[in-house]
Amino acid sequence: VIKNIFSNVSSIYSFHSQFLLPDMENCIMHWNESPGLGKALLQHAPFLRMYADYIRNFDRAIELVRTWTERSSAFRNIIHDIQSQEMCGNLTLQHHMLEPVQRVPRYELLLKDYLKKLPEDNPDYELASKSLEAISMAATHSNSAIQKAENLKRLLEIYEMVGEEEVVNPTNEFLKEGRLLKLAARNTSAMERQLFLFNNFVLCCSAKFSLVGQRFTVRCRIGVDGMQAQQTTNEDHPYTFQVSGKEKTLELQAIQEAVDVFEKKNESFKIASKELNAEPLKELGRRAPRWIRDNEVTLCMTCQEPFNALTRRRHHCRACGYVVCWKCSDNKVALEYDGNRLNKVCKACYSILAGQRTERMDRKKRRMVESEVYPGSQDSVLSGFLQYGDSSMIWRQAWCVLTRTDPPLSPWGSRPMALTLSWVMVGSGLPATSLRVWKIRLFCSRKNLKK
Repeated sequence: VIKNIFSNVSSIYSFHSQFLLPDMENCIMHWNESPGLGKALLQHAPFLRMYADYIRNFDRAIELVRTWTERSSAFRNIIHDIQSQEMCGNLTLQHHMLEPVQRVPRYELLLKDYLKKLPEDNPDYELASKSLEAISMAATHSNSAIQKAENLKRLLEIYEMVGEEEVVNPTNEFLKEGRLLKLAARNTSAMERQLFLFNNFVLCCSAKFSLVGQRFTVRCRIGVDGMQAQQTTNEDHPYTFQVSGKEKTLELQAIQEAVDVFEKKNESFKIASKELNAEPLKELGRRAPRWIRDNEVTLCMTCQEPFNALTRRRHHCRACGYVVCWKCSDNKVALEYDGNRLNKVCKACYSILAGQRTERMDRKKRRMVESEVYPGSQDSVLSGFLQYGDSSMIWRQAWCVLTRTDPPLSPWGSRPMALTLSWVMVGSGLPATSLRVWKIRLFCSRKNLKK
């Protein structure tokens, strides 16, 4: 069990302690003489591929820790004693096991930042570029190893279900499976079938009543080469389509139960989306959500992409509790229930919470400007946010009001017009009385005036 949990981590540790770490420390010691990060990493970059075995085994290792923690009190006590040591920094064993998974991507980010700040004429620039290329290849190798392991695991599971040796082939890639009805060619009867779709063939199987061993019997195999799929019309059987290949032609029908479940889920999603944008949103960010457990989902609940240990790890949205990938949780917003501290949230919650904040700010600034500067709201012709700045790279945002007392705009835009704009800095911390009135000159073209 211990070997299966930690995989080849001892080899990784030996590589770091005896080779990479001494060279890195030597590089830092002589940094003022000549920065040589690229040189230090280049000779060791090919060895980073050894991380692939550890990463490939990571999900299984985490599952083993969870299983034995639940089963064995002795195992659980040992883990607790280790985690309570000062050197562990109050982190769980799983946190420390995750460090090697994140190591190669961190080297990649380190080199990217290093190259941004390193002059191109520096002797280490070319070596650092080659190091980055080699480490990127190692990261790709690790990611590829994860995908191959997951695919092979699924192929073995299907082989156990259908007993078809041809399934277990490294060139095969599993894509989808599902239950369908096969319509008989000679009569109107429909028989239930289980289809397994691979990158190069389709297996059509029937259920086998067996408590152990194979669960399906392969009825036919259709190669993808030359295959065609098209929708068909059948008055007695809705949702039908035809799959024709060199070996066989099948007329299939989506099971009504599956269609109903899909439509029900789709309708529930629409209802949930409407509710999400209605009154219940008032509690979003104000009350701590119930977190969805990691083992309850295998796909990101936002983009529907499958999780893995390297490129798509699980994260929880602190606003709604959904399990999402890092790409869909790359936003932070202040949550009221956590003392208005910044927390990671999913894209949907960010757009809602950020939208509410912007709307409140808009209303506040509008009231402040109109009440402090122009008590009569009827004097305002146009108001809204504008950006201004002395540099094209740095812009600031201001709330502006255009009053009726200003001269009308020229329809030809042939000469500048003087306008009075009252503005207040957004987020500047200025009191409501600290407003300014500017006279600015605008050049208006006919095209912009039409807009």
